[in-house]
Amino acid sequence: MNQDATHYKKLQKIIGIEIKNDSLLKLAFIHKSYVNEQKGQSEHNERLEFLGDAVLELVVTEYLFKSYPKKQEGELTNWRSALVKGNHLSKVARDLELGKYLHLSRGEENSGGRTKPHILANVMEALIGAIFIDRGYRVSRTFIHEFILKHLDDIISQGLHIDSKSLFQEMAQGKLGQTPHYVVMSEVGPDHNKQFTMGAYVGEELIAKGSGASKQKAEDVAAKAAIKAQKWDE
Repeated sequence: MNQDATHYKKLQKIIGIEIKNDSLLKLAFIHKSYVNEQKGQSEHNERLEFLGDAVLELVVTEYLFKSYPKKQEGELTNWRSALVKGNHLSKVARDLELGKYLHLSRGEENSGGRTKPHILANVMEALIGAIFIDRGYRVSRTFIHEFILKHLDDIISQGLHIDSKSLFQEMAQGKLGQTPHYVVMSEVGPDHNKQFTMGAYVGEELIAKGSGASKQKAEDVAAKAAIKAQKWDE
């Protein structure tokens, strides 16, 4: 039995799901950087990630709709966003140790690709896509309930569902009468591993900075830092 198959059996035991198609399961862990160094390897996990993202959103939406009949659309949307966003998915992926199954390029490996949040979040979605193809919607739903939806209470109690940019905008307009805006302060790294730093401004004043793997993530970090810096959430 090859090393991948052995690893996959351990993973399947942890998640309690047998995926019959080993090739499909392996594909879920092939990062796009890997194909550039492997002759004969043309496929990577982005198509599975695309599928898994849709399955995840449907399962979460269905659960929230049925479980909270008295909650309004806006609140349910915030909860769903917190459950499916990259930060949460990467934490679940780390708990399942998905990083050790990844196939990466040497460059990505050397730069710590197995622990990068955006790569872990993507492989989490790709795994869901593989489960959906191999075992169908019901098993995919069970997996999502057991490993992703179970964190909803913690997300709510810790306020992780709050949209920091919207909250910062609301507070800035209320306290200062101005709408915040964001400016790119730096953009470094290769295309597959960009790191953005965004500044959160009110008028001409820089309130706080934030960094992330996308402009949107960096803006969110900057908004959280701005709220904390102004102590508007106290």
